[in-house]
Amino acid sequence: MTKHVAFGVAALAMLLLPAARAEPARLDPARLEPDAAIAASQRAIGNTVGDYVLTDSTGRPLTLTSFRGRPLLISLVYTACSSICPPTTQHLMTAVSQARRALGTGRFAVLTVGFDARRDTPGRMADFAAAQGAAGADWYFASGDPDTLAGLLRDVGFSYAAVAGGFDHVAQTTIVGTDGKVYRQVYGDDFPVRMLVEPLKAAVLGTASPLTVSGIVDRVRFICTTYDPGTGRYRIDYGLVFGSVIAALSLFAFGGFLIREWRRAGRA
Repeated sequence: MTKHVAFGVAALAMLLLPAARAEPARLDPARLEPDAAIAASQRAIGNTVGDYVLTDSTGRPLTLTSFRGRPLLISLVYTACSSICPPTTQHLMTAVSQARRALGTGRFAVLTVGFDARRDTPGRMADFAAAQGAAGADWYFASGDPDTLAGLLRDVGFSYAAVAGGFDHVAQTTIVGTDGKVYRQVYGDDFPVRMLVEPLKAAVLGTASPLTVSGIVDRVRFICTTYDPGTGRYRIDYGLVFGSVIAALSLFAFGGFLIREWRRAGRA
């Protein structure tokens, strides 16, 4: 019988995820304390994620610094899970789809990492991706050795503990910013889509590149996307777009007026 233990602060969840068989890879006699686990997760905000080298589902090396320059979503699962990890991944797929509609394709990447170093092999990660239907452009599935995973989990503030038949762990999706630092944590297996998309918007806009014309257009487009609860989708709010354009034109006109008057005063 599959069990899970949930607790709530908004969409926070601690989940008991039983393995299908055998003893878990990491034995920890201490049970996971929800408050302590969430506190550790929140303390990780601002951490720089190290230059870890994982192994993707095809068996090739995957370096985390290769994602620098755009936001990265990191989701932690274990492949022996038959209860919460699959629907959590399914819900993340829905949120990612909405985020791509709002922000455009190629704006961020997604990385699902198996934290059971002993069993989450590249082949198992490939099977998990295929079962969820989540494989595709900018979505990667990867595993790692125990030391690499320990460092990555520490950097993102992810906690887990072995229990009879499985693991206690935080249902956590970590948003890593363009600079490789932990930007936001999203908790639960059924979080509101806006809890993921809105921080992603901010993370994309936080890019430290010069503000070009295309950058200005992106800012207007991202800011003017709104969530429609009726359809459960993001859409462009053309009223906001029109208002932003009028405001920008007004500022330019006012600036031109000030420059003209300043020049007149100088000639006088």
